[in-house]
Amino acid sequence: MTHRHDIICLSSIDWDFIWQGHQEIMSRLAADGHRVLFIENTGVRQLRVGDVGRVRDRLRNWWRGTKGFRQHGPNLFIHSPLVVPLPYSRLARWINRWLMTRSLSRWMRAAGFSRPIVWTFLPTPLALDVIEQLDPLVTIYHCVDEFSASSADARRIVRTEEHLFRVADLVFVTSEKLRARAGRYSQRVHLFPSGVNLDAFPGQTTPAGPADLADLPRPVVGYVGGLHQWVDQALIDAAAARLPNASFVMVGPEQVDVSMLKQRPNVHVLGRRPHTELAGYIGQFDVTLVPYRIADYTENVYPAKMNEYLAMGKPVIATDLAEVRRFNQQHGNVVRIARDADDMVAAIRELSATAPPEVVAARRAVAESNGWHRRISAMTSLIEAAVTVREQEVVGWEERLRLLYAATRRRTLQALGAALASYLLLFYTPLLWWVASPLKLDEPPAAADAIVVFAGGVGESGKAGGGFQERVSHAVNLYKAGHAPRVIFSSGYVFTMQEAAVMKSVAMDNGVPANAIVLEERAATTFQNVVYTNRILVNNGWRSVLLVSSPYHMRRAMLTWRKVSPDVAVTPVPVPNSEFYTHSWGASFDQIRGILHEYAAIVSYWWSGRI
Repeated sequence: MTHRHDIICLSSIDWDFIWQGHQEIMSRLAADGHRVLFIENTGVRQLRVGDVGRVRDRLRNWWRGTKGFRQHGPNLFIHSPLVVPLPYSRLARWINRWLMTRSLSRWMRAAGFSRPIVWTFLPTPLALDVIEQLDPLVTIYHCVDEFSASSADARRIVRTEEHLFRVADLVFVTSEKLRARAGRYSQRVHLFPSGVNLDAFPGQTTPAGPADLADLPRPVVGYVGGLHQWVDQALIDAAAARLPNASFVMVGPEQVDVSMLKQRPNVHVLGRRPHTELAGYIGQFDVTLVPYRIADYTENVYPAKMNEYLAMGKPVIATDLAEVRRFNQQHGNVVRIARDADDMVAAIRELSATAPPEVVAARRAVAESNGWHRRISAMTSLIEAAVTVREQEVVGWEERLRLLYAATRRRTLQALGAALASYLLLFYTPLLWWVASPLKLDEPPAAADAIVVFAGGVGESGKAGGGFQERVSHAVNLYKAGHAPRVIFSSGYVFTMQEAAVMKSVAMDNGVPANAIVLEERAATTFQNVVYTNRILVNNGWRSVLLVSSPYHMRRAMLTWRKVSPDVAVTPVPVPNSEFYTHSWGASFDQIRGILHEYAAIVSYWWSGRI
């Protein structure tokens, strides 16, 4: 581009994920003088149990930045947004739109970004909302995947993607099949398969190579990339079984269970390596693989690693993917196609011999024709033309003003509708209590060494002095029923008198003898409740307790106790009828605040290592 522009990239991967075209393109544009904000993935599906690590990484990335923003290098900024992970929920979409547009508008004012080019890899509802709010100079949709074939959740993305095809000023796609699909909705579609950074894969490596390959038997058959669901592990395992003297090396993060490969003695799963080290590994491979399963999703995949392998002068064996066949048509059958394990074994045996220099040079030449510098030069030419067209468009101020007012009315009505729906859901339906149900733990009381009562308002209003009477009453009933010979009251709160002392007095008035009551009078938090009470238990040799607290405080209390002293047998016996949480269907503001307080406290305890 002849002019320097501000660019906002809505990425479908995180910056620290496997290096792909997303990072390559944006880092090159930043190096060329454009200012780039790279927004990490906001999701195309709901969270799963296996995403816990990603959530933790996102929270850490947000925390180490300034409100989620950080500068990675000259002209390159990264945003790690926090959003509700329900990409197709209308309520979550409204919340996320408010969160994203609010944080982006503030950052753009602070950074001096003005009417940016939006380059999105995401066709989600949230991406469309952000694009509409930003009013970009040019909108580019870079379609690199068939999202609808990647998961059941992502199939819901089809409608918004079709809309994005129609409204984007430019559509870039990475495969012929994606071009055919996009072409049904737009005349502005351009094919740009993934390229290769020729500087990062120079075709020459040190003779020794990485230490973890030094002693492996030859030939070394290598794969570089994520070990994900589309890698054909059965094919690799079958080939490795038939070539026991060959070494099969897998370099990349384990994204699925790869125990099948690890059980094979001549398969070496090395895990993730920095992008800067990959050329060193490929340089020591005798043969390289693109072993993808044939499926609807992979029919749209252009394997970028083909060019990386060829840039290093290595022979490439790939499964029968549509884009590999097209690549061979364009470049003269430079990639060997293996349709089954027999084909792969035969190809490995044939190609593992040292190739003549002219063959190696021919492979490098193919990679050079697919270098990123050529791809991005062609892309930026198209973008500059689109910018020129947009700047020459003349829209009368009257029409533009009417459009702005109409957009404002629409957003206002949407906001009011979402607010009304939220109000009805919270105050007139059992939604809050369904959300809060995981916080409750309740087990039948059993014989124990002591009854422990946490007071101080924990688990209710968050204000000390609330709810202790019903907890004392419940503890007295447990004591009189013979479940434990003593009661421990834990509270460090003082309101005229020590709360723990007041609790003792109430218990004595209800028939519990003074010598059966133990006081803990320092705790100001749940963590301190557990720590200080546990010291009393240890000093007296007591190893089992009945824990009395608020019903919705039990999850946090139990998680804390398991962390502090997992050898103590703790039975949760919350008060059966909490006045604070009494409800019919909906909830009060105080109850909503109490539940949110509990969830926030659990996150805080997890973050600080207390649970």
